[in-house]
Amino acid sequence: MINADRLWKNLLDIGEIGKNPDGGITRLAFTKEDRQAIKMVEDLMKEAGLAVHEDEVGNLIGRKEGEDSNAPAVLIGSHLDSVFNGGIFDGSLGVLAGIEVLQSMTENGISTKHPIEVYVFRDEEGCRFNFSLLGSRGMSGTLKVENLEYRDNEGISLAEAMKSCGMNPEEFFKASRRPDEIKAYLELHVEQGKVLECENLQVGVVTGIASSLRLMVTVTGKADHAGATPMNLRFDALAAAAQIIGVVEKETRATKSAVGTVGQIHAYPGGINIIPGRVEFTVDLRDVSIKVAQQLEKSILSQAEDICTQRGLKLEVDFLQRVPPAPCSPEIIDTIAESCRELGIEELHLPSGAGHDAMQVVNLCPIGMIFVRSQNGISHHPAEWSTPEDCTAGAKVLYQTVLKLAE
Repeated sequence: MINADRLWKNLLDIGEIGKNPDGGITRLAFTKEDRQAIKMVEDLMKEAGLAVHEDEVGNLIGRKEGEDSNAPAVLIGSHLDSVFNGGIFDGSLGVLAGIEVLQSMTENGISTKHPIEVYVFRDEEGCRFNFSLLGSRGMSGTLKVENLEYRDNEGISLAEAMKSCGMNPEEFFKASRRPDEIKAYLELHVEQGKVLECENLQVGVVTGIASSLRLMVTVTGKADHAGATPMNLRFDALAAAAQIIGVVEKETRATKSAVGTVGQIHAYPGGINIIPGRVEFTVDLRDVSIKVAQQLEKSILSQAEDICTQRGLKLEVDFLQRVPPAPCSPEIIDTIAESCRELGIEELHLPSGAGHDAMQVVNLCPIGMIFVRSQNGISHHPAEWSTPEDCTAGAKVLYQTVLKLAE
């Protein structure tokens, strides 16, 4: 069905690109390491006999023609960029398994009515520009011209980074696809959680993807001398930020389903003996229910405003990203589950708390996702690991499901 050894070798090989001394990888979008990974996968696509091209936002696309070239395509996709010091499976498994599925079909003389395409979406993680799902936004037509002006920590804009890779950012809109061009989208991914491991199962059928809200919060007070300023005369931006961060944790815990994370924080001017006059920090909120997500956002921001008012500080909130929940297609869920049963693989239905490119592709077509067990539930970390056997099981389910959807 698939060549498990080839898939595993490709996973290990791509894990060498952007590898850090401690074993983790860093492949941020539009960097040298990102381009190296794209080139490796382009070569693999060509070896698999796919027609390959890159669209206007940098997505790499490999296509296997169907018996009816005018029929809507079945898409398989994921990404190759990573977080800082991440693992080798996140994103890469979905891309390489997609290529392996098509290469195995060709080697076994299997053709399908519908064309099949493998998408390598650019900048899914969003770590460099604090703006995720770039490639899938461009493909689904939701990318906006103002998004291209987001800047990284060195002041380089997204548009400038795209130009450095030979792209013309002014033509980003040409990457968008029409709904009538696509029949369905499938994504194979490591779970990045412990549910499958706790149930001692290899494969999960995803029911939907949680919403994602990213905020940049700025609290402005007054920088003063740490020794000469009494406590009652301080306008300490960091003390207020700490209170707000506590609210994020308290309110998300209270929902029983949502998660909230403060992943970045910067205090200025940053001296050990200076009261911080300005603090910037990010907030990441997620839930599978749009109602819960909206209530959570309202409660946190209301309390943050009260904290700053009571302390005589200024609060500013910039909305970096707002992506609604993405339900998976019931028909595709059933097809994945049927494929598992045919292969003798026991499956579990579960939601995804992590975001994926499927959240954007759902604007164009029905989506489905297959999870593979993650060892100890670890992801976005050098210790991220899924066994060869589990990766193979997921790839087999992907193969079987693609066959059903493309016939």
